[in-house]
Amino acid sequence: MSGGHLEDLLRDLAPQVLGLLVRRHGQFDAAEDAVQEALLAAAVQWPRQGVPDNPRAWLLTVATRRLADEWRSERARRNREAALAAREPAYAPAVDEQSPAGDDTLALLFLCCHPALARSAQVALTLRAVGGLTTAQIARAYLVPEATMSQRIRRAKQRIEAAGARFTMPAPGDRDERLRAVLQVLYLIFNEGYTASSGPDLHRADLTTEAIRLARLVHRLLPDDGEVTGLLALMLLTDAHRAARTGPAGELVPLAEQDRDRWDHEAIGEGTALVTEALTWSPPGPYQLQAAIAAVHAEAPSAGRTDWRQILALYRLLARTAPSPMVTLNQAVAVAMVDGPRAGLALLAPLDDDDRTAGHHRLAAVRAHLLELAGEPERARAAYLAAARGTTSLPEQRYLELRAARLTGTDESRRLREPH
Repeated sequence: MSGGHLEDLLRDLAPQVLGLLVRRHGQFDAAEDAVQEALLAAAVQWPRQGVPDNPRAWLLTVATRRLADEWRSERARRNREAALAAREPAYAPAVDEQSPAGDDTLALLFLCCHPALARSAQVALTLRAVGGLTTAQIARAYLVPEATMSQRIRRAKQRIEAAGARFTMPAPGDRDERLRAVLQVLYLIFNEGYTASSGPDLHRADLTTEAIRLARLVHRLLPDDGEVTGLLALMLLTDAHRAARTGPAGELVPLAEQDRDRWDHEAIGEGTALVTEALTWSPPGPYQLQAAIAAVHAEAPSAGRTDWRQILALYRLLARTAPSPMVTLNQAVAVAMVDGPRAGLALLAPLDDDDRTAGHHRLAAVRAHLLELAGEPERARAAYLAAARGTTSLPEQRYLELRAARLTGTDESRRLREPH
């Protein structure tokens, strides 16, 4: 088995094994550590010895032994061993293999997105427990020291236990709210991968790939939820642009200038089919509407033939369904393309007084673009430079500086186009 296939197998099995351990023994923190050790052992042994006939049972056996070893080393080992022996005298893989792995994985996702945790902790814990990523991998993805990420994950697990969370599906009244939290966590993971908030790279393919994998998993478990379907469609349609978003030197290429032949048309077809089908039977939610907007962009044979009126109609519906400053920001671009840049700029004006967007580099970048369209190069240049100062993403910064330099009529744009 190749390294990539082995890694995919381990990531698929990780939440199943962890779910079984937590359901049988409780103690999420200790169970998660034991599963990580079992995954490490498999990554070392399976390439040499071959994948066992029942890889899930192998991982469960190793993790159970590691868990028992950990308990033996504690002061209360006698009581815990006695309780373990009374509850489970011998490991029986045949019974475990019949357990509802899908239900366990979904319950695990709900547990990682417990309302007692901050969003950053939910993201980190989801990637670790459900995604099967190591702490070092998560730390590298978010550009923080491994020790910092380890502490964040440890505190998250402690908070879950302190809150008395149980490894069960939420009550019907809480399920929708918790599912929305799960979807938002996956959306945040995807967005951080698609446009990295800081650092030298525009994308982090490891995060977008993992977010899509987890979204597929949730969609497989909840195929009749329109927003789950919408989120998966949105990710596929957005990630389809990835190859065309950067130029030879890693520079950012905006949507209107991308080579559409480089788009992933298979992903576009899958995403478009998913959202089109979902909208026939599900009330349109925020993820479905965003996916529908992405599908309209994807269907246009060129930037000049984009159906902006349809996109604007969808943004207006999205603004009524799930109003937010970022929706208004994107809606302003659509308004500018339909009714002119002055109309788009007027829509941006209230965002200057919104704490969530005032001073945000994306507001300055959109304003710069619309000012450029409106024929105000000096004001556009100042806004581009303000946006460049506000972002910590180096590709975005270089792109914004280049746009500003092009408006000066100097040779500065040539220097900025050179590889850094």
